[in-house]
Amino acid sequence: MADNQGPIPLPQSGEPGTIAVDVATQQYAKPTYHADQSGVPPKLRVSNLSVTYIDRNGNRTEAVRDVSFDVLDKPDSGEIVVFLGPSGCGKSTILKAVAGLFPPTEGEVLVDGKPVVDVGRDRGMVFQAYTSFGWLTVRENVEYGLKLQGTKKSERRKISDSILKSVGLADFAERYPKDLSGGMKQRVAIARTLVNNPRVVLMDEPFGALDPQTRWGMQSLLLDISRAENNTILFVTHDVSEAVYLADTIYVLSHRPARILHKVDVPAFPVRDIALKSAPEFRAVEKKLLDLIYAPAKS
Repeated sequence: MADNQGPIPLPQSGEPGTIAVDVATQQYAKPTYHADQSGVPPKLRVSNLSVTYIDRNGNRTEAVRDVSFDVLDKPDSGEIVVFLGPSGCGKSTILKAVAGLFPPTEGEVLVDGKPVVDVGRDRGMVFQAYTSFGWLTVRENVEYGLKLQGTKKSERRKISDSILKSVGLADFAERYPKDLSGGMKQRVAIARTLVNNPRVVLMDEPFGALDPQTRWGMQSLLLDISRAENNTILFVTHDVSEAVYLADTIYVLSHRPARILHKVDVPAFPVRDIALKSAPEFRAVEKKLLDLIYAPAKS
């Protein structure tokens, strides 16, 4: 400890050198990182990310401020990281910066140690709005990216068959989007993303417009896909129950500009099904999150 200085703040648990925002004082410090002893870069590193929008009239809106986190590579298991925060806080902006859709005002995003400078096949994004091409069949929508890459038709068929089966759309391969329900349309969007085998899947409130029963079914589907495909998924929501049900890790974000207030490691529930949502251990995690979200600021 240096002379005339207070104690050095401890890193947030689980994050190498990340200093969390103090909820009581709303003070924050720029995160720093220590080198991983293995020398292997994380699958995803977001370091000191800040994003400020400037509209056509020159007005500036700070959407994200000094957000830093690591997602390690876990090749033998899927992982879902959830960003939980109020509507309009900047959650989607974080995902779009990782996707390469928005350049950071400050900081950087790295995938496998390489800076993100544009969109790329190593990242795939699923939006809340349905994004299928209406003039293409379900199969043609799913194969669209492969076709652009020059993949042979026979190989495209083989890959799309596998993906469509995994998302429960094998029987609807030759239908058009207009013939599908909202949940099915989102399954198409998920399949279109997975078919390119991205390193990171980004999901921006993809189930927000669905009815509760369909939403639960899609949540269960996402868990199955994550485990089967070993995907790393970054998922945005403002629904606490959805966050607990899906996540391995939850980052609680502040109001805009988004900052990380808390990192919560969700228990490894042995079984995730509809009964879990009424279980005491599930409710306990929900209560913990609600307490963190609504913690009153001290004067």
